[in-house]
Amino acid sequence: MSNERILDTLRAPHISEKSARVSEHNQYVFVVAPEATKADVREAVEKMFDVKVEQVNLVNSRGKVKSFRFRAGSRQGKRKAYVRLADGQSIDVSAKA
Repeated sequence: MSNERILDTLRAPHISEKSARVSEHNQYVFVVAPEATKADVREAVEKMFDVKVEQVNLVNSRGKVKSFRFRAGSRQGKRKAYVRLADGQSIDVSAKA
């Protein structure tokens, strides 16, 4: 997998209260491309962070419907990947570049 495809597959780490709770169980949450598959996410995480991925679960979350000046609109949806690493592996997703 090329570096361009890795960066296109993994968009950003998803930081929230729930992602902080699952990180205690060696899981990390990433926002991924809408067309990404489990195999793509596994390969991208293994190559980018040099870790061993045990399991990948994908979740599609729909955007909320909101109104703005009496007009209905909706926010954009996301696709998230919950990545479980092998025992003893870790990723520092809060590191600043």
